[in-house]
Amino acid sequence: MDERSPEIADVLAGVGPRLRDLRTRRGVTLADLSESTGISKSTLSRLESGRRRATLELLLPIARAHRVPLDELVGAPETGDPRVRIPPRVLPGRTVIPLTRQPGALQAYKMVIEPSHGTPDPQTHEGYEWMYVLAGRLRLVLAEHDLVLKAGEAAEFDTRVPHWFGAAGDEPVEILSLFGRQGERMHVRARPRRAAGKG
Repeated sequence: MDERSPEIADVLAGVGPRLRDLRTRRGVTLADLSESTGISKSTLSRLESGRRRATLELLLPIARAHRVPLDELVGAPETGDPRVRIPPRVLPGRTVIPLTRQPGALQAYKMVIEPSHGTPDPQTHEGYEWMYVLAGRLRLVLAEHDLVLKAGEAAEFDTRVPHWFGAAGDEPVEILSLFGRQGERMHVRARPRRAAGKG
């Protein structure tokens, strides 16, 4: 008789929902995954619903197809590795890479924003944001201000002020963003050089 500890049973029980969530978040169908892994659609479906036990023979090709480490599929606990392995979120016109793992007041992101020739549509929401341009040029529309920040420049603002940001020109822009949902101000303060001579 196969005996398992409650911890192992809990891990195995969570594999199916985790596989389904990963596949649907990436917009991959069972047919797509079946083609890339060589595992039948019915087996994949049973695995996701918990009716088929997860094995290395099944999980390894799925991990390779999704390009994620195996421990992400089984939800293995962290073992002291400080590296952040959160998959990037690919959104229309931009890729957002979370740099913080735990939920909390302050979150860090790297963003790669593709050029867009649409009209800025400023938005408002609770929080406070600090941005640093890593590469390219960033256009920041903040209330009545329309600024362009170059690599090495930073800006911070209350997100309750109408704002929009995107790539300035025809090249993507890479930025580091620190965002506090409760409106905490960042410890680093800087303003764009273009605005330095005003007021």
